Amino acid sequence: MRLLVTFVVISALSVALAATQATVAPTGTLRVAYLSGNPAQAVKDPATGTIRGVAIDLARELARRHAVEASLMGMATPQDVIEAVQGGKADVGFVAYNPERAGPVEFSQPYLLVQQTFVVLQDSTIRSIADIDRPNQKIGARKGDSIALYLARTLKRAQLVNTSQTTSAEITQMLVSGQLDAFGANRQRLSDVLPEVTGLRLLPDDLYGVEQTLIVPTGKPDVLKHVNQFIEDVRRSGFLQKAIERSGVIGIAVASPPSK
Repeated sequence: MRLLVTFVVISALSVALAATQATVAPTGTLRVAYLSGNPAQAVKDPATGTIRGVAIDLARELARRHAVEASLMGMATPQDVIEAVQGGKADVGFVAYNPERAGPVEFSQPYLLVQQTFVVLQDSTIRSIADIDRPNQKIGARKGDSIALYLARTLKRAQLVNTSQTTSAEITQMLVSGQLDAFGANRQRLSDVLPEVTGLRLLPDDLYGVEQTLIVPTGKPDVLKHVNQFIEDVRRSGFLQKAIERSGVIGIAVASPPSK
């Protein structure tokens, strides 16, 4: 009798796992799109070429829990991630929540906060975030990035300059030439820029924390439910905090669970 009960339980679990596999990873592989240039999601080891980071750890853990392999697709821009998920090339994607991005995809609850700040010239009169939104100042950000969308909504006196130029040399040139008074991005990305150039300074405080989420195609509530349950579990179990610590990235933290 005990063997029969055990067999029934195992069979039921197998059926349940197969059902969730079909829901979350319908091709038999969990196809995951992420931002390859965002250190809060992933970084490449310059010596080995190995990709690691919070998004990579979460993608592989989500795949493991559904007994499938993860296929990781690095994308250049948030719009690329959204289009991959919307178009069916990816099952889920890692991208920050912004209201401007809603529609073609649905966002999970936030799992991570990524702090945003600015670099300025060493002799700039901009000493903190409080000095950013002042008349006759030009504030730069990469077009389409979360901070650019945020600044477009919130700047009252300063002028937002959307740019595609984001290398350390390009940022420095725009600041030195007066094209920009400050350039904004996430703290880790800007911290990586500073050792490559001279004459720049990172502000000591942060503008705000960008909510990082997973996205799924619109009209798939079961997938969104599974993803939200997964986020709740990795937050509660400590897996997410350990992934942050393994990444070595600064300026990121576990996002609080949504209020009930």
